[in-house]
Amino acid sequence: MQKPVRKLRKLLKNMPADPGPEDVHDFRTQSRQLEANLRAFRLDASRLGRRILQPLSRLRKRAGKVRDMDVLTGFASRVPTQDGEQECSIRLLEYLGARRDEYAGKFHAACRRDRPKLRRRLKKGKRNLARLEARLNPNGPNRDPKPVDAPALALELAAELSRTPRLNRANLHPFRLKVKELRNVLKLADIPDQGLIATLGEVKDSIGEWHDWEELVSIAGKALDHGAQCSLIRQLKQTTQKKYETALAQADRLRKRYLGVAKKSRGTKQPVAAKPVLSAAMKLVA
Repeated sequence: MQKPVRKLRKLLKNMPADPGPEDVHDFRTQSRQLEANLRAFRLDASRLGRRILQPLSRLRKRAGKVRDMDVLTGFASRVPTQDGEQECSIRLLEYLGARRDEYAGKFHAACRRDRPKLRRRLKKGKRNLARLEARLNPNGPNRDPKPVDAPALALELAAELSRTPRLNRANLHPFRLKVKELRNVLKLADIPDQGLIATLGEVKDSIGEWHDWEELVSIAGKALDHGAQCSLIRQLKQTTQKKYETALAQADRLRKRYLGVAKKSRGTKQPVAAKPVLSAAMKLVA
């Protein structure tokens, strides 16, 4: 429970003016995990929870823009170019690099502005989490499981994922965000279901990779002026289609195996979580 707080305070303290990909990735990962923790333990709506989450969310979004440029640059640099298209590849990489520098500067400025107050609030939040963790200790003298909303939240997220209409390009990325949140909540168990968490992670990463390629196609269309005649853009679109098909297949398998199927009840369909999710959610009570 307290691990993301400790890591975020350290990351904020040591964040360089030009953060590297690992710095940005770690900041976003720990931010997401802390958000899930606060929600799972009913702390997101508290005054301190809101005062932590508001600036943290702003910083995470700015870090996300930096991260996007890092990932897209890696993708673009690995696309094989045909004769006469090297210039297009160079122009695209230069465009991504310029945007990366711009976003990194904005992230650094936001860190400098919010770092002092956010680190203080995180320190106070760490004390609150420590007290809550003591209350949840099954061997502690003041055992009190009432504050725990984690099992209910896990089942709620699983139900939302099961209720999602047929997956397509429009709803696949929102589906991914719920998958990520469910994974973060299930990781709170003392002995989490590693198989389920690994599967959720694979689906999350696969959809995320497709979404990144979609963004790269969009950016390439703006940075290059060749239109449909540009073979580089055609290659990007072909790769994006393959990534979409892979992500869609993995997401559908996840829903069928772990998230249950819709059962009819009085003319309506009610999603019923599959046994692996129910079992993983119950581990959060222990």
